[in-house]
Amino acid sequence: MTSNALFEPYTLGSLTLANRIVMAPLTRNRAGPGFVPGDLAAEYYGQRASAGLIISEATQISRQGQGYQDTPGIYTQEQVDGWRKVTKAVHDKGGRIFLQLWHVGRVSHVDLQQDGAAPVAPSAIRADTRTFVNNGFVDVSQPRALERDELPGIVDDFRQAAANAIAAGFDGVEIHGANGYLLDQFARDDANIRTDDYGGSVENRARLMLEVAAAVVKEIGAGRTGIRISPVSPANGVSSSDPQAQFDHIVDRLDALGIVYIHVVEGATGGPRDAASFDFGSLRRRFKNAYIANNGYDLDLATSRLAEDKADLFAFGRPFVANPDLVERLETGAPLAEFDPATLYGGGAGGYTDYPVMAGEGRP
Repeated sequence: MTSNALFEPYTLGSLTLANRIVMAPLTRNRAGPGFVPGDLAAEYYGQRASAGLIISEATQISRQGQGYQDTPGIYTQEQVDGWRKVTKAVHDKGGRIFLQLWHVGRVSHVDLQQDGAAPVAPSAIRADTRTFVNNGFVDVSQPRALERDELPGIVDDFRQAAANAIAAGFDGVEIHGANGYLLDQFARDDANIRTDDYGGSVENRARLMLEVAAAVVKEIGAGRTGIRISPVSPANGVSSSDPQAQFDHIVDRLDALGIVYIHVVEGATGGPRDAASFDFGSLRRRFKNAYIANNGYDLDLATSRLAEDKADLFAFGRPFVANPDLVERLETGAPLAEFDPATLYGGGAGGYTDYPVMAGEGRP
């Protein structure tokens, strides 16, 4: 077998990863009462511990931050205890796992909010998207604009969630700054029409994302902090008139903070890689630590991009759903199983923990 550097160890901050394959965050809508991850979640992540790094499903930092039915949280002791079972399952099998910290902003529904409150957003502009609630997909609700004096509380919710993640045994956290959720909404000038110091200029629209990153770094350290961004993705109805200037600035500031990685969705999330003209190489050059490339990667593309030094790590999403032993399948050239789309969201073990590994492998 020809050697492929994708399957060699990689040093990420103080961690040694077994390989350069990252399991991308995958929302599965299977949290239990109190938005607590259960024993099935521990089994699911443990099955996939051969990934060099697992990034957990997006996890809300507060009740306000929730946007979908049955997604887990990280703001109560019961949630911390539930996640501790997950991290133990991964670590017992030699894996590494970061928790993705999430506030959905306007991508929510009144039925998910405390006392039926309106979702929050940088500006009172309804997103052109849908969410999963009451066992079906519906249009999101009309949001209200956050007041200036509410923003420090959101920053602190991220900080506390990061501390809770470390208490739960995670190796680090990934701040969700992508895909049209709250921090991305602030960065995009179609969703953010504020006239205070969190709106208008490139610097102002980046402010909340960078304040969150700084607070998390101060709480748990730069070596345990990553972030996900999606500069040109139209996910959840966002767009930007100046994505290159906006995200060059954001990455310059993130580099100065010394965070351990940026996780970049290249193109439209789950869609075309060439959805818009954007120089992702500019982000790579501006950032001295690890660059995780995401969006439509397969073995051949990841191998060629690594050889060209276009990225350090490569995130695979949906292939991990039906292939708990994805790394082994990629390394040996084995065929990949297909997932059942009917069981992606919600439910129990079916379509979650019952996908088999390769015959005779004896792997988890």
